[in-house]
Amino acid sequence: MIPSALKKGGVIGIVSPGSPMKPDRLHRGLEYLHGLGYQTRLGAHVYGKQGYLAGGDEERAADLNAMFADQEVDAIFCTRGGYGTPRILDKLDYDLIASNPKILVGYSDITALHLALYQKSGLVTFAGPMPAVEMGQGIDAFTEEHFWSMLAANSAGKKLICMSGAEPGTDSGSVRGTLLGGNLSMLCTLVGTEYLPGLTGAILFLEEVGEQPYRIDRKFAQLRLAGIIDELAAIVIGQLTDCKPSPGFPSLSLAEIIAGYTEDLDIPVLTGLPHGHEAVKYTIPIGVEACLHGQEGSIELLTSPVA
Repeated sequence: MIPSALKKGGVIGIVSPGSPMKPDRLHRGLEYLHGLGYQTRLGAHVYGKQGYLAGGDEERAADLNAMFADQEVDAIFCTRGGYGTPRILDKLDYDLIASNPKILVGYSDITALHLALYQKSGLVTFAGPMPAVEMGQGIDAFTEEHFWSMLAANSAGKKLICMSGAEPGTDSGSVRGTLLGGNLSMLCTLVGTEYLPGLTGAILFLEEVGEQPYRIDRKFAQLRLAGIIDELAAIVIGQLTDCKPSPGFPSLSLAEIIAGYTEDLDIPVLTGLPHGHEAVKYTIPIGVEACLHGQEGSIELLTSPVA
């Protein structure tokens, strides 16, 4: 299900499905959006705080449901990620959402929401910059240009270029599949639940932040033991930010870990996708059909993520 493109002057709903944000950053992010000509509508509980959560589960879910129901809201931006989005997945009205498809933007912890929305309603969503993070800190020019062009126009044929080509020992051909993925920890959180889409034949992109290599290893082991890795059409590794071992702690390198789980696969495995927890990033549409070109090191969007 494809949402409508976002037009200048449109209304952007602001919600906090995960952790509380810094209000001053959100205010700067809102000023940025207003400066571009957009209107904003804040969720009733957007400033909520309950430990590491942005308010109670019922409140955060209610804000999301309300934004999808509000006929004046054209798109929904999550303030930040953090923790807690998986807690509200069973409290969302997926029939309501399917009847009111809208752009939804966020990344990191928001991965759980992206995947659940695609699984339950078929909605294409966007892993991209957020108001209380990039927009509130001074958004990078590359990130900004790619983000707004992705939301506003037909992007069929657009290519996302990786910084490196196919990994040694893997197939470097071209494959087609549904583009799915996001944060590795959030993907693993959904394994065994009704909120993880089927990944057979998918082009799976992954990013992570602040996890030591042994924990990355553990997550890849979970995906392999769950039979997921063997079902994929391709794997694309994005930014693995601050994923370093503790000083003096014996460790495999990230490259060794990834190779250990992928070198025997007869599929393309790309690295160096600019997407994740760093300032420079592509916005990735989740749920569109794509073609991964292994030799070229690119992902070509075959269908537009917006109508």
